[in-house]
Amino acid sequence: MDDVRLTRRGTLAGLLGAVLGWAGWKVAPAGAGSGPAAVASGIVSCVLAPELTEGPYYIAREKLRRNITDGRPGVPLTLRLGVVDASTCKPIKGAAVDIWHADAGGVYSGFGAGSGSRTFMRGIQRADANGIATFQTVYPGWYSGRAVHIHVKVHVGGNVVHTGQLFFSDAVTDAVYRRPPYSKRPNRDVRNAADSIFVNGGSKSLLTLRKQGTAYVGTIAMGVHTS
Repeated sequence: MDDVRLTRRGTLAGLLGAVLGWAGWKVAPAGAGSGPAAVASGIVSCVLAPELTEGPYYIAREKLRRNITDGRPGVPLTLRLGVVDASTCKPIKGAAVDIWHADAGGVYSGFGAGSGSRTFMRGIQRADANGIATFQTVYPGWYSGRAVHIHVKVHVGGNVVHTGQLFFSDAVTDAVYRRPPYSKRPNRDVRNAADSIFVNGGSKSLLTLRKQGTAYVGTIAMGVHTS
């Protein structure tokens, strides 16, 4: 890992897979070095994921699984969520990434209209050797008072080391919501700039979204402190 070189267009791709193309390093001049020594010197740095509220819809002890849809409809979304140590910029193998979000209709499992199930759009995955946890889900729907988002917790060694929320580009959401089943619920009422959580650091938790056929792939690297 120490021989990765970052340029003026440097990203976490060198550490977490070039195909993901994550942003997350301080700009460094070509040939400046990398790895823990560069981190210690301040030449490069990982982005510490902002702590954001857990919210009211968390259910502990979710299932360990990749596909969290329970067959519910929506535009397919693959999430590739990277976890790195913010002090060393190294991937954290085995970190447990715990996510939950609303379905395409804006409903959370276990609550309100979704109280008949405690599992849809919820799950946990272990990060692989590159620090990446992968989920198969659908693009979240909106509900009144909030911008579109996904909740996330990261557990390392049995401890919660990060609680946050992941956000989506409003432009991409606009495009997705023109498609069914989202188009049945027009006029979402809050965009990112007006969201009370997003304004407290959500811009650092925006997913990088790439269209793949009729589906989307969302990626982000979360820098966490393990102690």
